[in-house]
Amino acid sequence: MIISSPNDYRAAAKAKLPPFLFHYIDGGAYAEQTLANNTGDLNQVALRQRVLKDMSALSLNTELFGEQLALPVALAPVGLTGMYARRGEVQAAQAAAECGVPFTLSTVSVCPIEEVVPAINRPMWFQLYVLKDRGFMRNVLERAKAAGVTTLVFTVDMPVPGARYRDMHSGMSGPNAAIKRVAQAMLHPSWALDVGVLGKPHDLGNISHYRGEPTKLEDYIGWLGANFDPSISWQDLEWIREFWDGPMVIKGILDSEDAKDAVRFGADGIVVSNHGGRQLDGVLSTAKVLPAIADAVSGELKILVDSGVRSGLDVVRMLALGADCTLIGRSFVYALAAQGKAGVANLLDLYKKEMQVAMTLCGAKTIADLSRDSLVAPE
Repeated sequence: MIISSPNDYRAAAKAKLPPFLFHYIDGGAYAEQTLANNTGDLNQVALRQRVLKDMSALSLNTELFGEQLALPVALAPVGLTGMYARRGEVQAAQAAAECGVPFTLSTVSVCPIEEVVPAINRPMWFQLYVLKDRGFMRNVLERAKAAGVTTLVFTVDMPVPGARYRDMHSGMSGPNAAIKRVAQAMLHPSWALDVGVLGKPHDLGNISHYRGEPTKLEDYIGWLGANFDPSISWQDLEWIREFWDGPMVIKGILDSEDAKDAVRFGADGIVVSNHGGRQLDGVLSTAKVLPAIADAVSGELKILVDSGVRSGLDVVRMLALGADCTLIGRSFVYALAAQGKAGVANLLDLYKKEMQVAMTLCGAKTIADLSRDSLVAPE
């Protein structure tokens, strides 16, 4: 398959992956309306074309939490990334490092912290949930700090798992799920060899390290459901803020009042996010809520955003709406599934080229030049 745009990787991933894995990364919660609106609303954001601005000194570089980034992009935390390519978290992290952007390791990654960090040559970020098992949280934070992780991304919009109906049909969960997964793997021999045979062990590496025994894929949904904590409040994060002396980012903010609470808490940044439409269906897209949140807290902390970003053009739109940086999740996993590390690197290069064109034709020489003046005002 010819890859000429970021969107081509979705079709390539669908062809290569067993359905249970494709639909896990591709789907959303309930009727998937928020999933659709994330991309639909962002596509409606109109850029303001400006010409004859001498764009010969165009720069996409930016600084975030003391790190120099080649692009205002970071790879988002995605659970089970290691099931999409052989030791997938390592491959994605290496691609991100070589392209000069951060990689964020998920709590529920296949590859543990101790495997990923030594494989890259730049600082790594780590994502954590508030879980009932506080012993695990302290253990993984200590391991992250010891490994040299610089930035903690704390996901707060998952006190309970969302209802993802696709997973019940695809074999990720539901009746006879294990049998369905084996049958699907047999029909996808390229994936079965690369990941199924050569990509072992297939367990949740960070959790297995703590428990002292493998936490397998069949335990994934059950372990999460048993350990997510619906009693979570800002007070539950205070001991983490005291323990973690690096940048701390709160992921899952959709409301200006919550953003102000993050400022009062002392967060260094927030991620404006609806979890890619995978948690509460019916909430607004991030493109819709981002401007109001930026107006409420801009300058008091760094504003990152995800959910719906599928191209370099989308990155430019989000920055113009008020973000300092974007996270990409589905987009890089599709590329990883299709072509491994090379796919992720090529995807980031495609993002870079799209951003260069968009910024040139918007008259924005630097990332700081992108603002709502770069947009056409709604009628």
